[in-house]
Amino acid sequence: MAITAQLVKQLRDITGAGMLDCKKALEQTDGDVEQAVTYLREKGIAKAAKKADRIAAEGLCNVIVDGNVAVVYEVNSETDFVAKNTQFLALIDKVGQALLTSGVTTTEEALAVIVEGKTIEIILSEATATIGEKITLRRVNRVEKKDDQVFGAYKHMGGRIASLSLLNGNNEEVAKDIAMHVAAQNPKFLDQTQISADMIASEKEILLHQALEENKSEAKPKPQNIIEKMVEGRLNKQLKEICLVNQPFVKNPDETVEQYVSRNKTAVVSFLRLEVGEGIEKKETDFAKEVAEQMKA
Repeated sequence: MAITAQLVKQLRDITGAGMLDCKKALEQTDGDVEQAVTYLREKGIAKAAKKADRIAAEGLCNVIVDGNVAVVYEVNSETDFVAKNTQFLALIDKVGQALLTSGVTTTEEALAVIVEGKTIEIILSEATATIGEKITLRRVNRVEKKDDQVFGAYKHMGGRIASLSLLNGNNEEVAKDIAMHVAAQNPKFLDQTQISADMIASEKEILLHQALEENKSEAKPKPQNIIEKMVEGRLNKQLKEICLVNQPFVKNPDETVEQYVSRNKTAVVSFLRLEVGEGIEKKETDFAKEVAEQMKA
């Protein structure tokens, strides 16, 4: 029987399982939806689907380097307690090795990667059912370097933050230092050439409004030309604070990152930084209240 997109959607609506899982279930059951539901339940995938609406904002980020290839990725769980689970840590490693060897560059591609006869999407669903918390692969980044370049990799607090730097040359110590700096200082851009004109104009407008409001309360208000110079100064300072090369080097604030790498006859090409759960709106949970309600039941 032909497995149509409509049939896959029907099964997904019933179980909440992933599209790939639904397609495989229907293939295994010759398109019988009821049998496919049973198949997913037996695999623990339908059970995992019940947790699909939960928020997984904890977990770990990881960075793996192998020769000229590096991957930086994030696997999420619902609690930081589970993130310390040996089963979860083993899952992190399994996913990372698959990402490294598969050549995928996006999360969508990663979920379809086959590991030991199963897709990563199915492996995560099974982990959700086994561990008892929603487990997701959220972000995947792949970086390749040239032979005359070097990676620097760093993990903070076991993977709460993972960072990767790419530098010209072969100075691994400097590359590691830059990765540590990136983890600590969280730059947004490599240098000011990466900042869009729209963003600069927007920030300048905000700073101008702030300066004009401050000027209103001054005993002796400043003239417009002075305010404009003041805004330019504040803008330049702000832009430098978010650019890696302009930041004071974390190990020696007396020199900038650019001065540090230049002194070591190298230059930063690019960097990546992931922090667990950034950008996810976390749900506030009153555990005491939950326990009290369960005791009443």
